[in-house]
Amino acid sequence: MAEERDSTEEARRVADALRAIEEMDDPDRQARAITEVLRVQVDSAPTLKELRRAWVLGKRAEKVTYKVIAETLGVSISTVQDIERGYSGSGKNRPRTGRRKRAASDGDGEA
Repeated sequence: MAEERDSTEEARRVADALRAIEEMDDPDRQARAITEVLRVQVDSAPTLKELRRAWVLGKRAEKVTYKVIAETLGVSISTVQDIERGYSGSGKNRPRTGRRKRAASDGDGEA
C-alpha cells in the first residue's frame, strides 16, 4: 500500500496494533482491547489535534503554502485550512455562512 509506505513508523505500529485487534479470536479479549483503545483515543485526540494545529500555524507563520502543508500531512488543502481555523469533526462547530433565515412572521405571512 502506497499510503503505508509514506506513513511514519509510529503510525504504522498503531495501524498494525488496530489490525491485530480486528483479527483477535477471543471476542471477550477483543471487546476489552477495543474499549482500551477507544479510551486512549478519546483522551489523546485533543492533545494530538492541538499539536498538529500548532505545527500548521508555525508553518503558516513561516509562509509555507497550504499545498506544501497538505502534501506533508497527506490531507487536502481545505483540511489544512480547517486545522488552521481550529475546526474539526463534522462541521458542527464551524460558524454558519450564507443567507440568514427571515425573522418570524406575525402570522399574516409578512416578516
